[in-house]
Amino acid sequence: MESNDPLEYEAIVLYDGVCGLCNGVVQFLLKRDRKMKFRFAALESEYGQKLLQRLELPADLSSFVLVESGRAYLKSTAAMRLCRKLPGLWPLLSVGHLVPRPMRDGVYDLVARNRYRWFGKHDACPLPRPEWRERFLDQQRR
Repeated sequence: MESNDPLEYEAIVLYDGVCGLCNGVVQFLLKRDRKMKFRFAALESEYGQKLLQRLELPADLSSFVLVESGRAYLKSTAAMRLCRKLPGLWPLLSVGHLVPRPMRDGVYDLVARNRYRWFGKHDACPLPRPEWRERFLDQQRR
């Protein structure tokens, strides 16, 4: 990667930039992440693709990815780890780890397969608000 090593950030969220649900989750996170722990990049962006390659993940991944300390987490595990970093009662959702991963990921996969139908799809990845642009690694000038 160019200039800054992306793995130095506390948490990087790679998401489907054209997915309505995924963009809604990013907006949700931005509004609650007062300590600015999260950085973001669209999976399909050049930056996202380079990071996937560095993490040895497939380029056509259809899951959002949470990267912490250079390690990638996928599907329901990523979602629960993400909740742990949010303020308020959101960390309580991490009790979902008590449910076996195949069951959790089954529910995740059901939503992922239907996300465009249920939540819509953008023609292109929406641009972040100017005050949030610095948090998007694929929007920074390199």
